[in-house]
Amino acid sequence: MNVVVVESPAKAKTLNKYLGRGYEVLASFGHVRDLPPKDGSVDPNADFQMVWEIDGKAQKRLADIARAVKGADKLILATDPDREGEAISWHLLEVLKQKRALSDGQPIERVVFNAITKQAVTEAMKNPRRIDQALVDAYLARRALDYLVGFTLSPVLWRKLPGARSAGRVQSVALRLVCDRELEIEKFVTQEYWSLVATLATPRGDSFQARLVGADGKRITRLDIGSGAEAETFKQALEQARYTVSTVDARPTKRHPQPPFTTSTLQQEASRKLGFAPAHTMRVAQRLYEGIDLGGDTVGLITYMRTDGVQIAPEGIASIRSVVKSDYGDRYLPSAPRQYQTKAKNAQEAHEAIRPTDMTRRPREIARYLDADQARLYELIYLRALSSQMESAELERTTVDIAAQAGGRALELRATGSVVTFDGFLAVYQEGRDEDPDDEESRRLPQMSAGEALKKLALDATQHFTEPPPRYSEASLVKRMEELGIGRPSTYASILQVLKDRNYVRLDKRRLVPEDRGRIVVAFLESFFSRYVEYDFTADLEEQLDRVSNNEIVWHELLRRFWTDFTGAVDSIKDLKISEVIDALDAMLAPHLFPPRPDGTDPRQCTTCGTGRLSLKLGRYGAFLGCSNYPECRYTRPFSVPGADGAAEAENRVLGQDPETGLDVTLRVGRFGPYIQLGEANGGDKPKRAGLPRGTDPAAVDLDMALGLLSLPREVGKHPEDGEPILAGIGRFGAYVQHGKTYANLEAGDEVLTIGLNRAVTLLAEKLAKGPRGKRFGGDPGRPLGDHPALGGTIVVKAGRYGPYVSHDGVNATLPKDKTPETITLAEAVDLLTARAEKTGGAPKRKAPAKKAAAPKAAKAKNAEAEDTAKPAKKAAAKKTPAKKAATKKTAAKGTAKKPAAPKPRAKKEPAQAE
Repeated sequence: MNVVVVESPAKAKTLNKYLGRGYEVLASFGHVRDLPPKDGSVDPNADFQMVWEIDGKAQKRLADIARAVKGADKLILATDPDREGEAISWHLLEVLKQKRALSDGQPIERVVFNAITKQAVTEAMKNPRRIDQALVDAYLARRALDYLVGFTLSPVLWRKLPGARSAGRVQSVALRLVCDRELEIEKFVTQEYWSLVATLATPRGDSFQARLVGADGKRITRLDIGSGAEAETFKQALEQARYTVSTVDARPTKRHPQPPFTTSTLQQEASRKLGFAPAHTMRVAQRLYEGIDLGGDTVGLITYMRTDGVQIAPEGIASIRSVVKSDYGDRYLPSAPRQYQTKAKNAQEAHEAIRPTDMTRRPREIARYLDADQARLYELIYLRALSSQMESAELERTTVDIAAQAGGRALELRATGSVVTFDGFLAVYQEGRDEDPDDEESRRLPQMSAGEALKKLALDATQHFTEPPPRYSEASLVKRMEELGIGRPSTYASILQVLKDRNYVRLDKRRLVPEDRGRIVVAFLESFFSRYVEYDFTADLEEQLDRVSNNEIVWHELLRRFWTDFTGAVDSIKDLKISEVIDALDAMLAPHLFPPRPDGTDPRQCTTCGTGRLSLKLGRYGAFLGCSNYPECRYTRPFSVPGADGAAEAENRVLGQDPETGLDVTLRVGRFGPYIQLGEANGGDKPKRAGLPRGTDPAAVDLDMALGLLSLPREVGKHPEDGEPILAGIGRFGAYVQHGKTYANLEAGDEVLTIGLNRAVTLLAEKLAKGPRGKRFGGDPGRPLGDHPALGGTIVVKAGRYGPYVSHDGVNATLPKDKTPETITLAEAVDLLTARAEKTGGAPKRKAPAKKAAAPKAAKAKNAEAEDTAKPAKKAAAKKTPAKKAATKKTAAKGTAKKPAAPKPRAKKEPAQAE
């Protein structure tokens, strides 16, 4: 019997069918061991010796693999064909050696295949090799670098920046990209400009539009007409002008197809066209790669999805060309196969591009075997691969220059347009764009010839304002990272997820917006560790790691060079006081925090006391701006540019006077956002204040609304059952209604100032019907999403104490931040539950016994470290460990498990998250 080990159970199931009798295929569920989240796991003083700890959830799986291997004729390691796959095979082999599961002379083979099809697997089995030690060394170097940066830099952040979470080697550079773009937007100065467009008609009555591009022999560019007065002067001249066609230039041109997908371009297009987050794209692609049951025949539908190569194997090209010819004809088939080369910096091109494994499996024919997201992603991959081997589209691009003679002035206008004369690959696929393109070129112009007189139908002078560069979407950030050579195909999705999980960025209208803590962290790193967040430095380090994988340099030497410089930078700031750090950040962020005021006054002057100066301060909840006269002056405002992106102005706004007291009612902005205040502080008495309801635009607040908010809580009416009052107010969790000891949150559409008695009674009754939260009876039954397609039983989405989650048969999975209970689909819920079940070994969650309380903490710390930035483990539990556990600790130092730790997902390869 030959034992084959792969990462995931889905892949194992598919291979079992292909290999048949004589083979036993087992799954490791991803990585089986990792660096424990504590100091000393990588020892720079011992030539970077690394201490590995076996995942607690992997112990049973490893025991099963070891038992199977002991009686096997051969061990075949068939993990994925990349650096992470090589590392998993190496870890498995090392653990099996420690367990003495391998007999002397027992054959050990490493096989790789780029697609999970019977032909590809059979061919791989005929061509085994040994584990590629150079790839393993590159993995070790990357893992050690990420650990050392995380465990060295993150504690510095915790000590110097209260509220900061962590910093990672690649994560921090990606965060800097987002923050730098935000700074560009804030510094952007809007410029006014005007355009003049004439609607003209040919002698045959066909109309079109032409834009003013020149006057009196001088070219007019987009921003040259900068005022309405200038535009009016040109408009008056054009009103009186005679229009004649000067030249007509019609040139044929071609538009070529894009290459098939890489990991990066797949994530970008899935984001643009399908609205998928990169992490969701990779989860769906993983399932398509590992195998889908097509009516009894399980087969991988796409090739390996972690790749930066754009080339396709010859047999794949032949298959695509065959489909093009049969479905579209010879006119759409190029005379020779198209060959592509990647433009990405530092691309390894170790694997071919992402494509269907069999082009005869057309999307419409296999859609019934796939869920909705799988079908959409498969169709995207299929059409992109098909179009890549089709003929170019042919267009005719026409430019018409028009002379406008107005008295003594000679004005020039231009009309451009294009028409598709042969659609070619456009019949199948057109690449999406991050920004809406100018469609002027896509207009079709009527027939014209030089010398023809034109008639003016209309003339428009339009005011415009320049716009700042757009914020990054997830797709455009991935594209930019690839262009700079930051990260690798397997890490893009995890880098973005870490930034969102750390609350360093948030998604707003599918755009990445840096949070306050993210901007503070980037400012800190740029101030004191500037070299390590430079784009070129990070890209060069990636290139050095690639050289390790090519066996060009020794990984220990790479680490030694990095560690010497890095520890010097850390030591240089260890004696800095927090106040010194804050002063440095305050000076660095001054252009962002204190832009010039329109009246020319000092932007740092406190608007409340008039004598204090505003500066950056850090609190337990993050950064804010405060007055130097504190505590006499308690003025604060959020860490943001006044008025930027719809934010309220920092200055207090007097709304009017309270008719009862005569005191000023003002709208103010504090560290937690805008609020209403009545009067001013008098001695030790604080003035009455009221926060704004969630979603309220500060600019829309008037005196009536402010007085209503200050009067809260208000009595809505008497309860019809007992006559007790029902109150409406705003608390720490939002607006609510109250009856006795029962509180019910207001729902969307309810207004705290206008809610009526009937609606309040209904909300309170619904709250009572749900029962007390967290009690044994009356829990939230959840909203059914549908039956599980494979296991049966209803999947429901519920509102939990720590956020919404989906649940099925005792397995619960928290919803990601970009999903809500209203938008989550059944397919997405199945993905989350599958990942959660594999992470926990497929068993329902159970409450751990009290004496094991330390284990979940260790698991949590380990899971966090595997993502991107290692966090030192809490040691409190270790002090209580009985003496009889000492032997376990010694064993861990040799690479075996110290104690159960966090599980690893099946094929996500968690160390990739340590970017």
